[in-house]
Amino acid sequence: MHTHTNTPSPQTKPFKIAFLGPFGTFTEQALWQIAPKNTEAVPCTSVPQALDLVRNGQADRAVVPIENSIEGGVNATIDSLSHGSPLVIEAEMVVEVSFELAIKPTADGAEPNIQRIGTHPHAWAQCRKWVAANYPNAVHVPATSTAAAARLIAEEDNPGFDAALCAKTSVARYGLRSLYSNVADNRGAVTRFVLVAPLGNVPPATGADKTTVQVRLPDNEAGALLSMLEQFAARGVNLSRIESRPAGGPLGSYEFSIDIEGHISEERVAAALIGLHRTCPQVRFIGSYPRVDGQRPTIRAGTHDEDFVNARAWIAGLMNGTTN
Repeated sequence: MHTHTNTPSPQTKPFKIAFLGPFGTFTEQALWQIAPKNTEAVPCTSVPQALDLVRNGQADRAVVPIENSIEGGVNATIDSLSHGSPLVIEAEMVVEVSFELAIKPTADGAEPNIQRIGTHPHAWAQCRKWVAANYPNAVHVPATSTAAAARLIAEEDNPGFDAALCAKTSVARYGLRSLYSNVADNRGAVTRFVLVAPLGNVPPATGADKTTVQVRLPDNEAGALLSMLEQFAARGVNLSRIESRPAGGPLGSYEFSIDIEGHISEERVAAALIGLHRTCPQVRFIGSYPRVDGQRPTIRAGTHDEDFVNARAWIAGLMNGTTN
């Protein structure tokens, strides 16, 4: 997959990519899908910390989760990209997600009485039914990541839980014993990750792209959501994801995180964004980048680039008297 990473030559300093750590997370697996050879992976304890390293120049890029096929959007990522100094997405990756229920090995090989299970909340949501069926009395202990739970149970005498739900790579990395493999309520679940860059890094259009924006609606304006959606519908632009997020003010004020099928350089997408900019108090561009699945959108008649070009040429002709 082509990514626009401005990869430095091997003679220069390492290419630093921050990620939601520690080592052994699904995020690290996503990172190595797109990392250049001289990458230095920098583990972070949270999504905002990883993105802030890019903002302040301590990392060249960041890899963070943005969407899960079971739980939907990852709010920490959506909110961190929507506020603070601007960053842009320049690639996306997908990792199939399944978990191991792991414990710290014991000398006698006995299984502990598992009452508390440590893992990330999204992982817990994907395994809740399985846990209820196999350990009906167990409760969830939240961790900053699945790998953080694995590391804690490996390194701490009293981590606050008896077992961890984590990736298979974490079991190997931290020397744990897996009690169950392929733990999940829904087989085939995937998590989508994004490569985040400083502002100004927009990969060229491939014909199979996404554009991500954050849109603030006018407050107390009847039909504001419909008006926003009409900007896309009128130009034949399809949305692959739309999620509401609190705007951070009074109740009832919302922003929308939106994935658009298409690239900002395409006429129909640019026209839709112009319409949003005219009618909404705030629109934040969060990147145009290749779709990981390579799927090209179906472009409605009258909304191809040449249709917009021809229409503008017609208007120009009307203005100078050469057409009617």
